[in-house]
Amino acid sequence: MTAVLEPSAVEGHLPGTAGYRRVVVALFAAGVATFALLYSTQAILPELAEQFGVSTAESTLSVSLTTLGLGVALLVAGPLSDVVGRTRLIHLSLTASAVVAAACALAPGWTALMVLRSLLGITLAGLPAVATAYLREELHPSTHARAAGLYVGGTALGGMAGRLLTGAVAQAGGWRWALAAVAALGLLCALTVRVLLPASRRFTAAPAGVLALLRGSLRVVSDRGLLALYGIGGCSMGALVAVFNTLGFRLAGAPFHLGVGAAGLMFLVYPIGSVSSVVFGRLADGYGRRTVTPLGCLLAVAGALVTLPSSLPVVVIGLALLTAGFFAVHGVASGWVPARAHAGGASTGQAASLYLFTYYLGSSVFGSLAGRAWTDAGWPGVVALAVLLLTATGALTLLLRRTPALGK
Repeated sequence: MTAVLEPSAVEGHLPGTAGYRRVVVALFAAGVATFALLYSTQAILPELAEQFGVSTAESTLSVSLTTLGLGVALLVAGPLSDVVGRTRLIHLSLTASAVVAAACALAPGWTALMVLRSLLGITLAGLPAVATAYLREELHPSTHARAAGLYVGGTALGGMAGRLLTGAVAQAGGWRWALAAVAALGLLCALTVRVLLPASRRFTAAPAGVLALLRGSLRVVSDRGLLALYGIGGCSMGALVAVFNTLGFRLAGAPFHLGVGAAGLMFLVYPIGSVSSVVFGRLADGYGRRTVTPLGCLLAVAGALVTLPSSLPVVVIGLALLTAGFFAVHGVASGWVPARAHAGGASTGQAASLYLFTYYLGSSVFGSLAGRAWTDAGWPGVVALAVLLLTATGALTLLLRRTPALGK
């Protein structure tokens, strides 16, 4: 007798069902953990520079090496997930990352901290490598863009929580307690995901072997639409990290003179990114990704320019606009990649991994370059770098409008 599957098992979880709620909440928590841990040192860069006697550019390595390790590991984690499954890799990644994050708080010196932060990037790769592919497989097709927006919203809140938590705790007890606190947050989120995340029901393992991997890789690097999306990820992320890596140094000096804790409050703009990723995800479901992505890019450029005046309220407004625009672009683009890859017969896991590889490569390269821009040209130099990267992002979004459609 042949078993009859429920419609949700065939087409994916629909909004309003218990399965949909569990998926969304679990991946939201996973996004919080991943990005809280990833950017946990960004708010305390001035303190790290002072404590270890390193330069501004050297202090940004605590972020850049982590994102670089993550980006490189994604090239392995994505194809690996196509063979071993999505949920297994998510659980392993979150648990291992919480352990390594706790070890960072005990690092005996700068070199050891950098090694551990690099290792943290590697262990974190399991979630972002598979999140959008998991959503595409397990949720109903009508919800893909909005679900990707909700996941990216979790990453935005995670980035904010990590920065706010470390900034506040570092002000009270120093950088070690700050990193210990964010490691505890990561562990709590890992436990939440372990309890809530449903096992994959629609995952089909890809053939193992080098030849199959090479065939899948060829498809994900030969489509010009996917290549444009990879570039959008790298340039847009580079612009955001360039601004936030150097923000603490700007706010510590004249005319602001803010401490680490007060400067960390600037990351309260991140919930705006959560809202914009969800809103633009819904707009993309209704009007198409090609229509809404350039609008997010324009919003981000406007925000970067608004941060130029030496007025704290105006800077906050600019940061809010930049954050909203970035997460609008990233939320739509990250969900677009697996959709286009699947429609073109390419590996969704490999495509998502390549998107995130360029995303974190942009974060690493341009995040460190921002330290030099700050040293050489101050805040106008940082803004010029961000606007240049966002202009490149806008050009790629326009290129996508002339690229034959595969996904919506």
